[in-house]
Amino acid sequence: MFGLLVGWILGTQQTGPATPAVMAAAGQPPAQLPNQAAAPVLDVQRASTLERQANTEPNNVDVRVELGNVYFDAERFDIAGSWYEAALKLDPKNVNASTDLGVSYYMTNQADRALTQFEYSLKLEPGHAKTLYNVGIVRAFGKEDLEGATKAWEQLIAVAPTTEEANRARTALQTLRTNHPTTPPPPGGGGGLEP
Repeated sequence: MFGLLVGWILGTQQTGPATPAVMAAAGQPPAQLPNQAAAPVLDVQRASTLERQANTEPNNVDVRVELGNVYFDAERFDIAGSWYEAALKLDPKNVNASTDLGVSYYMTNQADRALTQFEYSLKLEPGHAKTLYNVGIVRAFGKEDLEGATKAWEQLIAVAPTTEEANRARTALQTLRTNHPTTPPPPGGGGGLEP
């Protein structure tokens, strides 16, 4: 399930690959233990540039979303959430910013708030693949609601079967059913899901 969670974190951002990180102020990477992954480093230069732009362009939604993404990539989810909230104030129908805000809430141990935000996203776009996938993740990991996770992932597969999120949902459901045999079988019979 750890691999599923890592895949989810990487799959939640809307912008693709992360921007290059700036090294620590002293120019040296932080010390780390063997086999310990380096913590993401905030791209300070990019964040500063975007914050200046946000200050001079108070109605620019895209710069606020990008700032949220920069802080999210650095695992500063509370700050990322603030920027996604600012973007939504300007564009309340921005489903991607709404979903990223929900992910930020979850990453700051606010599972209920995340699910509420995802409900808002699904009102904007009922078949939004990233949102449905994330609902499953929060239900499975944040709420230990395997039935709710199953329902969200099955809905995702039904409405967006060819998306990467649907492929991840199939894998998640198979893992869930293997590790928890009492999880309900897929609708329409007990056959396994296609990979």
